[in-house]
Amino acid sequence: MDACSILIVGGGPAGSSCAWQLRRAGIDVAILDKSTFPRNKVCGGWITLPVFDELEIEAADYARTNVLQPITGFRTSMMGDRETETDYRKPISYGIRRSEFDDYLLKRSSARLIEGTALSSIERSGYEWLVNGQIKTQLIVGAGGHFCPVARFMGSKSTTENAVAAQETEFEMNLEQQDKCSIRPEIPELYFCADMRGYGWCFRKGNFINIGLGRLDKHSLGAHITAFIEFLRRTRKITFDLHSKIFGHAYLLYGRSNRKILDDGILLIGDAAGIAYSQSGEGIRPAIESGLLAAKAITEANGAYHRENLDRYRGLLTNRFGPLQDDWSVQIGRRLPPRLMSSLGRALLATKWFSRHIVLENWFLRSTEPAFQ
Repeated sequence: MDACSILIVGGGPAGSSCAWQLRRAGIDVAILDKSTFPRNKVCGGWITLPVFDELEIEAADYARTNVLQPITGFRTSMMGDRETETDYRKPISYGIRRSEFDDYLLKRSSARLIEGTALSSIERSGYEWLVNGQIKTQLIVGAGGHFCPVARFMGSKSTTENAVAAQETEFEMNLEQQDKCSIRPEIPELYFCADMRGYGWCFRKGNFINIGLGRLDKHSLGAHITAFIEFLRRTRKITFDLHSKIFGHAYLLYGRSNRKILDDGILLIGDAAGIAYSQSGEGIRPAIESGLLAAKAITEANGAYHRENLDRYRGLLTNRFGPLQDDWSVQIGRRLPPRLMSSLGRALLATKWFSRHIVLENWFLRSTEPAFQ
């Protein structure tokens, strides 16, 4: 029989960040994950500058053994319309490979690792949990993404009805493919759908490229992906066939989730809690911050992990991310007729001011929000 004070289910950025902070407080932590790291992970793979500050990581140290692509700007447009390039002429974010990034954070956490083991059962035994019939713990932290088994145990339905559905691929280009790719590594490209209910992207990270598209409306997602890839070929963004497999995934946006995030001796973080940014769908930074905030609430609970003590975590999330409601831009989009929304989006995306100050600095970079301390 194994035992730990805290068992985190899921070794992604949320789980490893939570474990890292808890270990610094001297708390006994174990991480359970069905995969063995490093493992492939479907994700666009870009992080904003505050992420390294929040985790106290030196970019130069990380780049010595991992892909770290400096991003100095973006090209934005409605798909097929005139593109607007915004170049800050200095790094404003980084492209990373999730297989490397997640493995780096997990090993750095110094938590005990239980890899290659799926969560199969959770039972309550007095003030403790018995997980998989052999791990005793006082507190379970669910960090297993949208389909997290801990969230399912707490009553959440793993539906994609209110979630963003995305499909993407990432692979290393050979020399011929590199020559036939017009995407510049330092300037990723974002292409919004005509109805403004999703966008496609091309991120080049050195020799690697990530191509994908995500939408709030999951219906006909495959057709949208096919049309997007044809658009990339037609505009000569890429002029080679994508032989790598396209993977799908889903995640909930902050303000659109009704998941129960905590109870006696149990709580959710990261995508399991549904806290991706509502405008961009970016989830790495909020996942990391939710892990750090959960660690703060857990530490303050001082071993008394009943619901009333853990509710401090809910308040910390609200203080950081705002009231649990849609962003103003999402609310406007829901109320406008599709044709009007399309016309408005096309006009706004064609302006340099809107692309820079709203799309990039507000929606994607969150430049007004300092690193969480």
